Amino acid sequence: MKPSIERPDHDNYTHRYVRIDGQRIHCVTAGSGEPVLLIPGWPQTWFAWRHVMQALADKGFMAIAVDPPGTGHSDRPLDGYDTGNTAARLHRVMAQLGHDRYDVVGHDVGMWVAYALASDQPDAVRRLAISEAVIPGLAPAPDIFAPPEQNIFLWHFMFNQLADLPETLITGREKAYLDFMFDRWSHRRDSVAVDVYVAAYAAPGGLRGGFAYYRAIPETIRQNRERAKRKLAMPVLAIGAEHATNDAPLVTMRDNATDLRGVVVPDCGHFIMEEAPEAFIAHLVPFLEGRA
Repeated sequence: MKPSIERPDHDNYTHRYVRIDGQRIHCVTAGSGEPVLLIPGWPQTWFAWRHVMQALADKGFMAIAVDPPGTGHSDRPLDGYDTGNTAARLHRVMAQLGHDRYDVVGHDVGMWVAYALASDQPDAVRRLAISEAVIPGLAPAPDIFAPPEQNIFLWHFMFNQLADLPETLITGREKAYLDFMFDRWSHRRDSVAVDVYVAAYAAPGGLRGGFAYYRAIPETIRQNRERAKRKLAMPVLAIGAEHATNDAPLVTMRDNATDLRGVVVPDCGHFIMEEAPEAFIAHLVPFLEGRA
């Protein structure tokens, strides 16, 4: 019996650990065929891709979801969280797995990393799909006096960059902090595996590893200003959600890709792969197959 989107068959997943510079990076694969690298965002883990992985495997792709360094079951190095370093590590992961050419899909902070990977490794990345974020250094910096309905998606950018204070306030209260984010960023919260992510970020070093991507934003901005001097040449799909970033991913990439298309998934919040997996997959699979 074919596994359904609602209940992905976890027996079809293979967990691996790839060592890069002595640090383990956790990878989960499903299916066989053309490789697709799936990069989650904050505050999620590889598990956010479970529905997408099953659908890609059913369509003849090899889905490879990762816990980026510092998150999930991957090791938590002390530095190197700018998107250039992270992208380079994930490219080496794909090389160790035997893939010189692959597609990339990134969500939220994973969208930042996916863009850097496509820009820095244009001969490796065939197609790029990105969702539910704007990219530091490409998008204009937000106004600190944004209205409340916008600020709910913005305030954490400054808070998460602070040294020490976030960990001081949140340690032991990880569930309360992350519940706040999931409550306000989702539209269909019951579809999101909140407890999985709370457990991951409550583990030793979990908060630090997640916040490190925000603390590296100044370096990521510096790098992206250089990347913006050359547009991406591969096909790019930008996906937004009606009740979150809407068309912001498309607008962010408008001046940074030569072959760009965008969609907005209706009746959906920020955690799009979990809240509206059928709609997300319906856009992603034809794009990866070259039919979009």
